[in-house]
Amino acid sequence: MTMHSFQYDPQKNALTGKHHRHSIRLQGYDYSQSGAYFVTICTYGKEHLFGQIVHGEMCLNEFGTIVEGEWITSARIREEISIGEYVIMPNHFHAIAIINDESMNDYYPKNVQQPPIIPSDNTPNGSAPRSISSLMAGFKSSVTKRINQLRKMPGIPVWQRSFHDHIIRDEEDYIRICNYIENNPLKWLDDDEYTL
Repeated sequence: MTMHSFQYDPQKNALTGKHHRHSIRLQGYDYSQSGAYFVTICTYGKEHLFGQIVHGEMCLNEFGTIVEGEWITSARIREEISIGEYVIMPNHFHAIAIINDESMNDYYPKNVQQPPIIPSDNTPNGSAPRSISSLMAGFKSSVTKRINQLRKMPGIPVWQRSFHDHIIRDEEDYIRICNYIENNPLKWLDDDEYTL
């Protein structure tokens, strides 16, 4: 299966990507530990399902509203999760998810060496409880179920199998990613995920 590895380019304020034939995760990193994570999920076949960009703003349709509702609900039902900046685009979703731990003073992990964005295996059976993979698997499943009920098409995929994640390393990284998310609709025509 072809995977994608994305890297944030601060000079372009954009994600750049390459195709890979295998999944790359940070070896030995515990994705259930406290921290802030930038996640990206694309729709199956890059289909425009969630609305459209009009004058640099995302206008959600009914499916897009489901995505937003389920993301907010994900944080409500999981006490360890807080959500930061997010944006729903016509064919993908960017968000910051924070795994909280009452004992932590700083949710940026120390001494992380990692390519900024890496594909993740988020199958429910392979997800550690209270992990980013578990969060994303539950979120994707809920969105898929609700959208397929609405369009009366059970079993049709809504999302690509994998999602991309990036461990946010410090406040500068966090602010840069927030700006990227916030400006994503304005830069839609230049987005790597843009399709007609």
